[in-house]
Amino acid sequence: MTDLELIHTATRLVGEFRTSQDCLAGGVASALVTRGGRVYTGICIDTECGLGFCAEHSAIAEMLKARESEIAAIVAVGAAGIYAPCGRCRELIRQVSASNSATRVILAEDKAVTLEELLPFAKTEGSGRRKL
Repeated sequence: MTDLELIHTATRLVGEFRTSQDCLAGGVASALVTRGGRVYTGICIDTECGLGFCAEHSAIAEMLKARESEIAAIVAVGAAGIYAPCGRCRELIRQVSASNSATRVILAEDKAVTLEELLPFAKTEGSGRRKL
């Protein structure tokens, strides 16, 4: 799957809707492709109390349900365009599989970087401390 196809997959899911007075969903959507070639998607959930989660988390949960953990590429899209993953999402991607440091994070239609480039001081495997 190309980056553009992954972007379009996420874009088709964007569409904010209110589920209750306290919950808004779908403002951001994410799509990822695993190293095995399967595509998973998710949408964000925003709640008044801050217990919601990002679209990337939702897509990763779908991937994990299928017992996959290695992400080849990931993108998040909202009404304003493509978004870089927040720090929490970056850490989740990294912690799901050590090989995900090589995950391509799509930042624009013509730009992608590795997760390692976004987390240059990531914790080393098996260590509680970050190696600088």
